[in-house]
Amino acid sequence: MPELPEVETIKNMVKGVLLDSIIEKAEIRQRKFREEIPQNFAQIVEKQKVVALRRIAKYMLIDLSNGYTVIWHFGMSGKFRIFAAKPEVLGKHDHVIITTDKGVLVYNDTRRFGLITYCETAKISENHLLGKLGLDPWDEKLTAEYLLAKLKNKKQPIKLGLLDQEIICGIGNIYASEILYKARIRPDREGDSIKKTEAEKIVLYTREILQKAIEAGGSTIHDFKNPDGDTGYFQNQLCVYGKSGERCPDCVCNLKTGGIKKIVQGSRSTFFCETLQK
Repeated sequence: MPELPEVETIKNMVKGVLLDSIIEKAEIRQRKFREEIPQNFAQIVEKQKVVALRRIAKYMLIDLSNGYTVIWHFGMSGKFRIFAAKPEVLGKHDHVIITTDKGVLVYNDTRRFGLITYCETAKISENHLLGKLGLDPWDEKLTAEYLLAKLKNKKQPIKLGLLDQEIICGIGNIYASEILYKARIRPDREGDSIKKTEAEKIVLYTREILQKAIEAGGSTIHDFKNPDGDTGYFQNQLCVYGKSGERCPDCVCNLKTGGIKKIVQGSRSTFFCETLQK
């Protein structure tokens, strides 16, 4: 699933086609996604200028000149391709084609777990998808004190706490494992056991790791590709995710008795080093 760095990468790469462009046509070939695309979607977006392009959590937002905002989530497998003109032949899973006066975006989503809808720009904070989200990783309000307050009395494992979008929005499964490794915190520690110095490390490494992932164009673990068709490169910098049985970069553990461990938390795979993470 595209996580925050991948969505940021997509947003930055489609700017050339979308930002300050006029949407000439929105062709919907398939409406059944996580939520059905509204029947009047084309009427809302066509002939409108794209005045801003932004990200909230794992959603890409397209602000239009008529006071509406398109909300786009890429689900498990959603991706864009960029063309100068509409392709003569479209793929089976090319479900949405956005034609602008600068080029064409083709949205492909094999599993159709993505989501495309809209709401009034002035009411974004009230939207059912966005209204309950926690702080963005770069929000200045995200401090150790904030995190400790959110984790107070929580017996849930800290790894699941990092995945709670109502605490910090945008952290996904890959990056949660990496953040806790860098902070040297076991992912199965109870949330309310986290100390202030550890919370400070979580905030620090959340920003550091997500920023590095953005600079690397995201991570391609399964099928993520950016709009140019390239894969991300941050998977080459991962320390623990997907590396069970291997030695982590900073460890001296005996691989016969140690190495990176894999456990399942909340139906998600978690990777960590028993030697370094306490």
